[in-house]
Amino acid sequence: MPKTTDPVVLNDWYAVESSTDLGCSPTRTRLLGQDIELVRGADGTILATEVLGEGERSAALPVQEKYGCVWTTLGAPTKPIVEIAEAAEPDRRFVPCGWVNMRASGLRVVENFLDMAHFSYVHNGILGDETDPLVRNYQSEIRRDVDELWATNCTFFQPKIAVTQEKGDFVHLTFRVPSPFIVMLYRVCPTARDRLDTIALFIQPMEDGLCRAQPVMYLVDPVSPHAELLRFEQVIFMQDRLVVENQRPLLMPLDTGGEIPARADASSILYRRWLREKGVRFATTSSMA
Repeated sequence: MPKTTDPVVLNDWYAVESSTDLGCSPTRTRLLGQDIELVRGADGTILATEVLGEGERSAALPVQEKYGCVWTTLGAPTKPIVEIAEAAEPDRRFVPCGWVNMRASGLRVVENFLDMAHFSYVHNGILGDETDPLVRNYQSEIRRDVDELWATNCTFFQPKIAVTQEKGDFVHLTFRVPSPFIVMLYRVCPTARDRLDTIALFIQPMEDGLCRAQPVMYLVDPVSPHAELLRFEQVIFMQDRLVVENQRPLLMPLDTGGEIPARADASSILYRRWLREKGVRFATTSSMA
């Protein structure tokens, strides 16, 4: 598949590799239907280029390192990489959870992240309980001043709130979508009720129906072993992978009427409307290569 012509997704930033995984040997990956190559020089500088042919490369692409990842773009972004304030707090545990490939639209992955209705069935015993599947009323909005989608006042019963907690409780959640292929969750920290744990999902849209994603967490948890924190999130994400890869159509439908929403789908409905307003085509059923 050739590189997309969709200007909305071209002019955005994407995490495409973990900073610790990039060395002096070139790394080949794919972004928006285009092969790209990354290499770290002896001075630490990262060079990213489009692979145009055998031995032929584009001019250098913009590159930044942030949140443990290497970020690049195939276009000219008008917004900076998402700001995660919690990343600057020195007592936070930074937990990158590793990249997972998925045969699915990256937009479907975001939508699944926003969907609380699946917690009780896909993540039964962890994020939800089949005996209490109710999604209580919450608020969803597009914040026009920053061009982001937010869902607030979300309350849900979770049997396993975090690694540190053995008892279930009602948790208070806030969801944030700062760009089409990034989604975040803020959760009241069970060990510090005046602070929020922060989980971000960075999605690399490789092709219309192929992506890879990495959850990264900024936690207020000075005691849990790193391996336990990692395992907790990876179990959840692999459960989600099974669901997302089996959704049909593979790409995200943005037309109205193709799928019947319920009241619990308020965030998904608004997310699709936001994508339509922005004119996103890549990874949707209306995608144009």
